[in-house]
Amino acid sequence: MAKVSPITRQITTENRKIEKPPVNIRLGDVEDCLIYDQHGVSIPFKKLYQDRKSVIIFVRNFLCYSCKEYVDDLSKIPMEALEDAGIRLVVIGQSAHRHIESFCSLTGYPYEIYVDPERCIFQKLGMKREEIFTDSADPSPHVKSGMLVGHMKSMWRAMTSPAFDFQGDPHQQGGALIAGPGSEVHFSHFDMNRLDHMPINWLLQLAGVQQTLDFSDKPKIIHV
Repeated sequence: MAKVSPITRQITTENRKIEKPPVNIRLGDVEDCLIYDQHGVSIPFKKLYQDRKSVIIFVRNFLCYSCKEYVDDLSKIPMEALEDAGIRLVVIGQSAHRHIESFCSLTGYPYEIYVDPERCIFQKLGMKREEIFTDSADPSPHVKSGMLVGHMKSMWRAMTSPAFDFQGDPHQQGGALIAGPGSEVHFSHFDMNRLDHMPINWLLQLAGVQQTLDFSDKPKIIHV
């Protein structure tokens, strides 16, 4: 079956309030924290954003169904869109490095991914280790599973995993940064709960990508 290209469309920011980076975010506090690739090789965090602008996504844990479905959608971003905008896309988890390969295989994620198993960056940046839900929160466009079904999927993956563990602290929340080149933070968002991911369309637009993807799982109508 031929691979179907993602559908692109223009979006506007008229109805969304764009947050400014909190003044207490200082990359100097975390630039020397070590992150690890799938082979266990470490690099300092600052290597991710020193030379170019980077979109850096922090996820809760690799068993979390909402994080898995969010990264499913990150994997749909065409490489040309990132290259044209000069953007580096990075995911950072908080599991042991041995879980990276299977998580990438599961999600199809083709870009850079690392882990911060000691949660050095998560903690020093002040990411939450609790969940806060509000009635006014918009539903995530990237999480397709309901909470009950999602939990069942996560439990099944845990039970069938070769290494039975949580693949990260289940209470730790994630977030997103747009940073670099250098130590400038262009945007930050810290998740309040497992469904509070920053919509990928908005991250891409804030980072300088002009067209964004339609991540809807609804069938597309083709006019002939």
